[in-house]
Amino acid sequence: QLQFVESGGGLVQPGGSLRLSCRVSGFPPEHYAIGWFRQAPGKERQGVACISDRDGRTSYADSVKGRFTISRVEQTVYLEMNSLKPEDTAVYYCAADYTVCALRTGVPPFEGPVSWGQGTQVTVST
Repeated sequence: QLQFVESGGGLVQPGGSLRLSCRVSGFPPEHYAIGWFRQAPGKERQGVACISDRDGRTSYADSVKGRFTISRVEQTVYLEMNSLKPEDTAVYYCAADYTVCALRTGVPPFEGPVSWGQGTQVTVST
């Protein structure tokens, strides 16, 4: 089973930048995508971006396109966040992607039980 440990969150002013890290460990399926998700207070968890393990293809939610960049170096997946807005405030998680985002990167959505880490808090505020 895959396990994930997120880090890198913090408090940043609007327009600022942060880089989140996700350490991946465990036994992956043959082909899968790693996704970044976020959950704001009182809202459902939503997908932000994902990256395929096959060829590094990426996909983004419309709300973050052009501002966020997902990348992977060995067992660490990064989320570079620029031009941050107050509405980006949320707890950010990474996990095996079980959504249509994975399909957009050319791999099947993850079908096993999703293992969530503790997440990392991102707060965008003056």
